[in-house]
Amino acid sequence: MRIVSWNVNGIRACAGKGFLDALGASKADVFGIQEVRAFEAQIPEAVRSPAHWHTHFVAGKRGGYSGVGLYSREKADRVESALGEERFDIEGRYQLALFGRIAVINAYFPNGSGKDRDNGRVPYKLDFYRAVFDRAQRLRKRHLVFVIGDFNTAHREIDLARPDANRKTSGFLPEERAEIDRWLEAGWVDTFRARHPDAPGHYSWWAQRSGARARNVGWRIDYVLASPKAMSAVREAFIWPDVMGSDHCPIGVDIDP
Repeated sequence: MRIVSWNVNGIRACAGKGFLDALGASKADVFGIQEVRAFEAQIPEAVRSPAHWHTHFVAGKRGGYSGVGLYSREKADRVESALGEERFDIEGRYQLALFGRIAVINAYFPNGSGKDRDNGRVPYKLDFYRAVFDRAQRLRKRHLVFVIGDFNTAHREIDLARPDANRKTSGFLPEERAEIDRWLEAGWVDTFRARHPDAPGHYSWWAQRSGARARNVGWRIDYVLASPKAMSAVREAFIWPDVMGSDHCPIGVDIDP
């Protein structure tokens, strides 16, 4: 079974840059997307309901902002799209799908920088982390849980090209990195680092300026975190930097459930 995650930075824009080709070529069984930035009715039909895929989308209240979506080869047993707290749910950042004993949480974690680049959204971001964590902790009692998506945080210095220049930037603040630590200390596993512990230069997002992607000046902020029992099923974890269409690239895992 293959689970893939991709922040598409606007599904309508990505659709014009080969999204469906990437979806088909992925050979994924479950494919989660983030930053959809469209209401479901605004998504082109071919992308909203491609042949041989089951789909489910969650939009925020505000148009052109946030949103997550899920494509799966098999229909999910159950899908939920709310954490039960309005301040999170109105932004359309959370989606849970159950496939037998496999649970996939697809989440678009907030950026903490705020509209004035003053890190004003960091408290909200950390609260969202904790709400998803609490839900994931309950799920892992009965399921093999994978939390996929854009976490908007680089965990360690190896996870971004220029750590020294970004210590006061949301995405690499001590309190944000500490939240990832909290997940790992509770037993959750960063699947890519577990399989590639010391490999540098592996990023999933690049700024859209100054040729950052061509020069590989990036950040690894997209993850698949696995619960301890789920990690025992992971065969490989990967990042696909050559897949274009967004400022992020797809990431994922192959598992033997």
